[in-house]
Amino acid sequence: MRTSNPTFNDKTFSVPGARSFGDAMTVNGTILKTIILLLCALLTAGWTWNRFLDSQDAGEMSGYIMIGAIGGFVVALVTVFKKTWAPVTAPIYALLEGLFLGGVSASIERVYPGIPMQAVAATFGTALCMLLAYRSGLIRVSQKFTLGVVAATGGIAVFYLVTMVLGFFHIQTSIVNGNGTISILFSLFVVGVAALNLVLDFNYIEQGAAQGAPRYMEWYSAFGLMVTLVWLYLEMLRLLSKMRSRR
Repeated sequence: MRTSNPTFNDKTFSVPGARSFGDAMTVNGTILKTIILLLCALLTAGWTWNRFLDSQDAGEMSGYIMIGAIGGFVVALVTVFKKTWAPVTAPIYALLEGLFLGGVSASIERVYPGIPMQAVAATFGTALCMLLAYRSGLIRVSQKFTLGVVAATGGIAVFYLVTMVLGFFHIQTSIVNGNGTISILFSLFVVGVAALNLVLDFNYIEQGAAQGAPRYMEWYSAFGLMVTLVWLYLEMLRLLSKMRSRR
């Protein structure tokens, strides 16, 4: 089964593991590890947020954003290539992402008050809805469904990459940075694709547990789920900011 999450692929759980009782990963164990990572991210995000409230210094936020983004990216790469290190690197990733998300959220809060809290609520609400839809069988992870989500995610990634390159030449694309109807519809589409990626993640976690993957894969799976949640939250921020700027 394929997935568009770069942390999950066909060989993710094809690792030597112990299938004996108590040594293999479980879904409940992965849920617990995910909660721990979320708390780690919340800890540093809250610290960054409070720093902003005290200083009101946007420049300071830029530093936290850079440290969190670059550090999180490096630790994520290490985690992908060294899955056995996930019990250590996954919490570090979550702490760094908290710095990044806290800085981004504080910057957005300064321009559009209330948007970050709305984005947090929308992100967790969407994740819960996707989980319920998956568990109830309302959304079935078929091969066509997976290929569609993977193709859409790949197209978005390429589009964002092209937009980034054009930005270096001071060429702005209104569909990403604007607040017109087409731009908002595009953001809605991206949010939808990010949400559907959660379904693929849930499916891969269940597969890992069924295959008796080693216990450390609970941390790795929680890390993979965090990657999707971070993406979904950032897209929620973008969408809500566009909608607020039209008022």
